[in-house]
Amino acid sequence: MKRKATAVWKGAGKTGKGTLSTQSGVLKDSNYGFSSRFEDGEGTNPEELVGAAHAGCFSMKLAFVLQENDFEAEEINTESQVILEDGAIKEVFLITKVKVAGLENDKFTEMVNDAKDNCPISKLLDAKINLEAELL
Repeated sequence: MKRKATAVWKGAGKTGKGTLSTQSGVLKDSNYGFSSRFEDGEGTNPEELVGAAHAGCFSMKLAFVLQENDFEAEEINTESQVILEDGAIKEVFLITKVKVAGLENDKFTEMVNDAKDNCPISKLLDAKINLEAELL
């Protein structure tokens, strides 16, 4: 499987503007720039997109780990907070709430840690990955 995305940037780093697009069309000429990355400006930024990718990747990996152990989640709700510090992503906080019947907390903890350590985005990042998991 191969997927691609494109970025187009025009101008200087602080005053320029860019757009991001994905092969699927989910993002099409989505704006990004200095203010959307380092301030509260409108548009997206690379760290927000990494966070979305990580939350989605972790949630799907957890669904597979649950399935391998004969469980099926009614819902996996994951938030990812990406921390950019001194020009690098140093830390990510994954916060997940999982609704699944019949699962004991010790086994749940084992499975969420497996998903955290083995989802492809976790493996990609050179950052500390923190996990807060709640079984509902």
